[in-house]
Amino acid sequence: MSKRTRILILIPIVFASLLAACAQPATPKPFRVGLVTDVGKIDDKSFNQGTWEGVQKAVKELGVEAKYIETQDPNDYMKNIAQFADAGYDVIVTVGFALGEATREAAQKYSNVKFIGVDQFQESTISNVAGLIFEEDKAGFMAGALAALMSKTGKIGAVLGTDAVPPVWRFGEGYRAGAKHVRPDVEVLVVYHNDVGLDKTFTDPEWGKSTALSLVDKGVDVVFGAGGKTGNGALIACAETKKCLAIGVDVDQYFTVPEAKSVLLTSAMKDLTEGTFNLIKAAHEGKWQGGNVIGPVRLAPFHDLESQVSQEVRQKLAEIEKGLQDGTIKTNVPPAKPQ
Repeated sequence: MSKRTRILILIPIVFASLLAACAQPATPKPFRVGLVTDVGKIDDKSFNQGTWEGVQKAVKELGVEAKYIETQDPNDYMKNIAQFADAGYDVIVTVGFALGEATREAAQKYSNVKFIGVDQFQESTISNVAGLIFEEDKAGFMAGALAALMSKTGKIGAVLGTDAVPPVWRFGEGYRAGAKHVRPDVEVLVVYHNDVGLDKTFTDPEWGKSTALSLVDKGVDVVFGAGGKTGNGALIACAETKKCLAIGVDVDQYFTVPEAKSVLLTSAMKDLTEGTFNLIKAAHEGKWQGGNVIGPVRLAPFHDLESQVSQEVRQKLAEIEKGLQDGTIKTNVPPAKPQ
């Protein structure tokens, strides 16, 4: 067989092989989601954890791939975001108010990436940034009303992260307003952890515990703990002393702080998990819209203390929730602490 004949025979074989290769469906690029925490840890049993659970729900239900980076130093926000952006991730979730500036800066640099800024109000819309925000003042208002209605001493307290973070401020002042709404003579002692930097204010359970104990010494019998591990310390103090009921924050802390189960009355919840999942789903399905997205807030079930909450209290809470929703009840809490 001549060389020319062999070539003529091989041409259709090679051509057929190329066609077969082209006919094979290309492996789809995985849809990847990266999460960057604030200086609180991924297992803070509060804000970071609740958001990460929303990402994990997307892994389970949408088949996305996901990783997280725990921020050790606020100076690393941009560097940590860039690790995911440079790796071609589709969605980057940044957790907390403190990451707002870095998130917006990154969104302008990486215009092909969708960013979910949890607790990050968007002053102006950037098309690839969705700010997942919550009406913390309303959640705090309901928690404060419940605390005042349940208090036997007429003194209730709150142990919180720094009021320099607007969502924390709204929780605390909403709590105060809700208590006064149902019981004008109630004494409300609200303590913010303002004497440390952002890298410590939410990760200081010992301060939270000691502050709660000092409030108990002053006659407080219901304590609202809001501020990551700092707030968790306050809940645990109530459980250890058995001298106060506790109210958690952000997620249903009956499941995340089991040490406090016996005294945990409820939690002032932001539905972080569902809110985060819904935005990832929108990006995954091509239904993304930038701007602010308001997530739901509510009180968690009473769990082990169910029998201690009277029907009268429940009815009052239902009226308050309805009033907050339809606007007939106002918290009158400003967006941030007045300067």
